[in-house]
Amino acid sequence: MNLQPTRLLLVEDDKSAALSLERVLAAKGYTVAIAYRGDDGLARAQAEPFDVVLTDLKMPGLGGLDLIQRLHAARPRLPIILMTAHGTTETAIEATKHGAFEYLVKPFEMPELLDLLAKAAASARLAAEPVSLGETASPAQDALIGNSRAMQAVYKEIGRVAAKPVTVLIRGETGTGKELVTRALFQHSDRADKAFIAVNCAAIPETLLESELFGHERGAFTGAEARRIGRFEQAHTGTLFLDEIGDLSLFTQAKLLRVLQDKCIQRLGGRETISVDVRILAATHRDLEAAIAARQFREDLFYRLASVVIHLPPLRERLEDVPGLVNYFLRRFSLELALPGVGIQPEAVSWLQRQPWPGNVRQLANTLRQALLLAREFPVGVEHLTSVAPRAAAPPPSPDQSLAALVDQILDAAKRGEIPDAHAAALEAVERQLFLRAYELAGGNQAKAARWLNVSRQTMREKLTQFGMRAAAEQGVSSVQPQRAPHGQSQARAATGCD
Repeated sequence: MNLQPTRLLLVEDDKSAALSLERVLAAKGYTVAIAYRGDDGLARAQAEPFDVVLTDLKMPGLGGLDLIQRLHAARPRLPIILMTAHGTTETAIEATKHGAFEYLVKPFEMPELLDLLAKAAASARLAAEPVSLGETASPAQDALIGNSRAMQAVYKEIGRVAAKPVTVLIRGETGTGKELVTRALFQHSDRADKAFIAVNCAAIPETLLESELFGHERGAFTGAEARRIGRFEQAHTGTLFLDEIGDLSLFTQAKLLRVLQDKCIQRLGGRETISVDVRILAATHRDLEAAIAARQFREDLFYRLASVVIHLPPLRERLEDVPGLVNYFLRRFSLELALPGVGIQPEAVSWLQRQPWPGNVRQLANTLRQALLLAREFPVGVEHLTSVAPRAAAPPPSPDQSLAALVDQILDAAKRGEIPDAHAAALEAVERQLFLRAYELAGGNQAKAARWLNVSRQTMREKLTQFGMRAAAEQGVSSVQPQRAPHGQSQARAATGCD
């Protein structure tokens, strides 16, 4: 985990504009260095560990286009953002082809720049920060943690397929560590020195996603004032990570399938066919077999994506890894919060191993961080954990468990001091099961389930997310539609730190 602020190199010959930008960016938490000449900027970017470079186009010493070409050749994973005027848009497109992460047309709004810098910094982190495999990881590193059989299986699978020219689909519930597996695959691949571009398919509006992936020509739609290069072209010869690929619309799925088959794209509104050499890594929390049965996901695309599948089990299925995860996160958060030497009581670790963790490793990490803040210089105890994570203590009802049995189970846990509020835990458990069953009986259709419960679709989505149930609900649907692995498909069940 990177605890340092983002280091940004600003290459701008206009001193007044440069100093103005520096003040704004420093106020937003960036550490900014300035170079007033292109050649000076190139030298500093090659010599110092910057996270992002923001450069003008026309400068003394070395122009922005030449700077991008040389710097990308030397440091291909360093994001470079180009600032350009309207009249030089075509040059900016050439810069993108030669390795620029993105470009901004002047004059631009500061929120637009800040958003782009955040994306560039995140991309740099994904590509550059190493993922350690094993519990000997430094607390400042992201890591895949665990010694279970599932963990050993994922290590082997990463080693087996990382350097192979195959598409990999990473599957697992939210919070299980899919991003870490993706980064490990990239970092151990034969394209590790090439571009790594990540796209969250669920975070981009459907109306913009096609342009984001494939680019567009000027005039392709309202507001398309200039040609734009898509993520496929940016990732040429490198790796493209499609996160939450199960959320793609059927229309975009069809276009993605054609790209995978033909290895070429067309920009939105364009006629030119552009060849692309891109390795695809994809991830999803959805049950794609159930989505195929519901005609929400293309079966032919599934088989294209699933030449290799790595499946990450939920934390509740690998509780033997909890002590190792606890030790890792305590070391990590002790460093981050400047609370060195804080430990945890053995009974607290045992308590953690008895919880269902609907939010998986991410929920465990958040619980430990809050408990550490509460305990401060004292060892973390059960009372700290139950104070910050009462939801984690509610036992998950089994499908055939009666309401009376569930209530008895909750009350027994309350007697042992494991649940501070049995009334709230019981209400939550019943509500969780109600939303789960409605979602399951509706075949994964949130709108239909929401109508049955007389709640809005937004409330339905929020409840599923609140309980960490969206993936679990989809697993429930899969019990009606049995999952079948594609013929010859390789699978591994994995254990991870967090995503």
